[in-house]
Amino acid sequence: MKTIRTQSLSTAAAHLKQASSILQDGGLVAFPTETVYGLGADASNDHAVAKIYHAKGRPQFNPLIVHVADVQTARRFVQWSDLADQLAKAFWPGPLTLVLPRKKEARLSDLLSAGLPTIAIRVPNHPVAKALLEKFGGAVAAPSANPSGQISPTSAAHVQSGLEGRIDAIVDGGLCTVGLESTIIRLDNTAVLLRPGGVAAEDIENEIGRPVHIQTTVEKITAPGQLQSHYAPR
Repeated sequence: MKTIRTQSLSTAAAHLKQASSILQDGGLVAFPTETVYGLGADASNDHAVAKIYHAKGRPQFNPLIVHVADVQTARRFVQWSDLADQLAKAFWPGPLTLVLPRKKEARLSDLLSAGLPTIAIRVPNHPVAKALLEKFGGAVAAPSANPSGQISPTSAAHVQSGLEGRIDAIVDGGLCTVGLESTIIRLDNTAVLLRPGGVAAEDIENEIGRPVHIQTTVEKITAPGQLQSHYAPR
């Protein structure tokens, strides 16, 4: 694998502007969220998204989570529903990922969804992630910032140990507060738990007033985190 110089960036406004510029130019930037550090790329750029899979050694049949700054941006890319609106109002920004049908007109890389008609999307609850996403202005694909199959990183040093020389920059925002990946829920006519995480299924059930179905067998990967789980301690 070709080695590149990995820049260490702070959370200062000038450095976040630099990180946004790297994303706009098709580069890879690791940044903190409340769950774990994400490895970000422009979600509309096929070449940039392909770099994520290459840097992580991640199989391309394993879809990625799209991160956006707010609900309004999310609605540009996925078919919204009353149930999605209810969960977003209750848990966004926060560690909940919703899997929803992709809008046909959404300008997103097909590599994100591994050929599926759905997109996994969330609004992170972290000031650095929010500031970066707002500066970028669009959708950022961001799985955990670690080599595939390893423990998900909760610090910049952890990211550096696994991905230095493979990515363009790391934004050091300190330790992640949750330290556990986001809960993933697929929404169609029901709510289906695809991956447990930072929001408990019971809390989701209490909010929507109906059971959350749990997918117990995985015949085909339909969401991130189903290939294997790699939770990190705080």
